[in-house]
Amino acid sequence: MIAVVGRRLLALPLILFAVALLVFLLAWASPYDPAEAYVQGAAAGDALTPELREQFERAWGLEDPMPVQFLSWLGRLVQGDLGESRYLSGAPVVDALKDRAYPSLVLLGSALGVVLVGALLAGVAAAAFRDSPLDWLIRTSAYAATFVPSFWVALLAVFVFAVQLDWLPAAGASNLRSVDGGRVEFRHLLLPMLTLALTQHGWFTLYVRDTLLEVLRDDYVRFAEAQGVGRVAVLFRHALPNALIPFVTLIGTHIPELIGGSILIESVFGWPGLGNLTRQAAIAVDIPLLLAIVLVGAVLVVLGNLIADLLYRVIDPRIRESMR
Repeated sequence: MIAVVGRRLLALPLILFAVALLVFLLAWASPYDPAEAYVQGAAAGDALTPELREQFERAWGLEDPMPVQFLSWLGRLVQGDLGESRYLSGAPVVDALKDRAYPSLVLLGSALGVVLVGALLAGVAAAAFRDSPLDWLIRTSAYAATFVPSFWVALLAVFVFAVQLDWLPAAGASNLRSVDGGRVEFRHLLLPMLTLALTQHGWFTLYVRDTLLEVLRDDYVRFAEAQGVGRVAVLFRHALPNALIPFVTLIGTHIPELIGGSILIESVFGWPGLGNLTRQAAIAVDIPLLLAIVLVGAVLVVLGNLIADLLYRVIDPRIRESMR
């Protein structure tokens, strides 16, 4: 395990370098002008004159060639300086990440918990009642969750539960009149959390169902059934523990899709997290802020896959024996 952790951590700087270079190249090749985007987003709404453009380019270092800009940013990154945000009027990028990290982690963590619990229950039910109306309903909902656009589901949830029924708030992480503005209120969290979980549960549910059905065809399960073990005991004592071993790996590989889905969900619900900030940084062509957010996402993906890989080695006896 130490060797696995060491290899992943050694590869992390190379992965972050490749991700940062790709984002920088895409932003540099983008037809959007950072100076024009900044002026259009400003409250004053001043026209972008040649003199004003020159001031922006000189202040942001846009006059230098692209390799020089990237190496300059990389040099500051090595020193722990992520730069200043153009979209946030020169505020340090580190402060922006700190302010937005907590709401995003709460949303992602709670949605992932709902996805795992819901997918396990739905997958087990679909496998236990294979080819029944319940199985058909669960599979249909899983397919729909996989292919229906997440922003459409979010807009529909806002229209039904916030506008028509007025059960839950439509936006924000807390009441705007609340004294503690940084606190995440459960009433505000409920709708975006369930919407994000609903749009992400399809793969997990189908995976649990198909893996369970495959395990139920193994010889040791048939032997247990031949010994007179009940269907429920076979399902939960023999089949489910073995089916959950590869399920842990799926959690790690699904983290990038969960993070990507949170960008649209946060934007629709006005959630003050990193996902919504990513969209705003992309529109404003705020390269320092966008690079920092992407790097944070890359670190979370690598760490999530590493944790899933380690857990897989811990709970699978066959891998533990092969490592001795």
